Amino acid sequence: MDLQLTPAERDFRAEVRDYLRSAMPQRIRDAVYAEKPLPRAWTVEAQQVLNRAGYAVPHWPVEWGGRDWSPVQRAILAEEIDRNACPKPLAFNTALVGPVIAAFGSEDQKRRFLAPIANLDLWFCQGFSEPGAGSDLASLKTAAVRDGDHYRINGQKIWTTYAHEADWIFCLVRTDTSGRKQQGISFILIDMATPGISVRPIRTIDGYHHVNEVFFDDVRVPVDNLVGEEGRGWDYAKYLLGQERTSMGNVGFSRRRLERVRALAQASGLIEDPAFRRRLTLAEIELKALEVTQMRVVASERAPGAGVDPKVSILKIKGGEVLQMAAALLLEALGPGALTAGFADAGPDAEFHGLDTQSAVLSAYFTSRKYSIFGGSNEVQRNILAKSVLGLGGTR
Repeated sequence: MDLQLTPAERDFRAEVRDYLRSAMPQRIRDAVYAEKPLPRAWTVEAQQVLNRAGYAVPHWPVEWGGRDWSPVQRAILAEEIDRNACPKPLAFNTALVGPVIAAFGSEDQKRRFLAPIANLDLWFCQGFSEPGAGSDLASLKTAAVRDGDHYRINGQKIWTTYAHEADWIFCLVRTDTSGRKQQGISFILIDMATPGISVRPIRTIDGYHHVNEVFFDDVRVPVDNLVGEEGRGWDYAKYLLGQERTSMGNVGFSRRRLERVRALAQASGLIEDPAFRRRLTLAEIELKALEVTQMRVVASERAPGAGVDPKVSILKIKGGEVLQMAAALLLEALGPGALTAGFADAGPDAEFHGLDTQSAVLSAYFTSRKYSIFGGSNEVQRNILAKSVLGLGGTR
């Protein structure tokens, strides 16, 4: 595949880069570069900066705020956001629930939700995983029972990222237990302020509070909040997860991290160590291969009528592996300094950063470990590739 950009694409890259560097507040870019988590208000502010330029949801239908851009332009935008240390648009909004509503929601739901989702006026979280229903998501048990013009929802979700920050949650719930477990699942939008919802924090090994348990105790949700048809939630979930895995290449982010590693290693002399230099070079080669693969997959996945390319699972696997390699190399390049690098100041934002026990870089290393699991574990992704791409595992 030819990765040489046309003059128009190079001009587009320059336009995007200039806007990001001039419009995104420097305090936000500094925090992202230091790999610190952002206060909620900063995350909202950053997405609104992107949305003003049409950069938050360019992949959406044009009538709902999207841009009629080529796959190459969208790839350039994503890379420049990462390389210039800008926060990505909130994936739960822009890459997950937004496209589902745009594709399957009612006209009223589109008018009600899509613009606020793009501008992060409404913050969504994702209610999929449950105790005993993670990679085997179809085993979910959270039940929604029809009661007039409402559903009564009871059950539990787990590993719900940003549930403590979110205004709404999009959930998979079981509306029918009579058929196969993939059947009878529905996709519904729930206001987090609804009585009967409680959120319990889970503090992870990186020292942060990202994820939560969410409990539903006889929660009444209007039937109008059902997206698409009752019982079609599994189809919508597969569509959504394809969108999620497409965004997991993290090419620009990994490139920025590896550039930082190389600069640190050159300054300290570590680059003269053949073993370290070999590992860094291998990571850079893997990243280039990932970049080529991502361009191919994005172009294929966006072709009219093509649907979601199962090869997005490659991006999920390799994107996470490269990110983990880069995180480990950054720790090594910093040496003992990794224990304090990016440490939160005891200032007004310290409570948001939550770095009272370890450095931002060390926390980022621990955070990178989850890329092998969330969004569908790497083992599940390899099974998808074996069946859908290689044609293995069929009946004899």
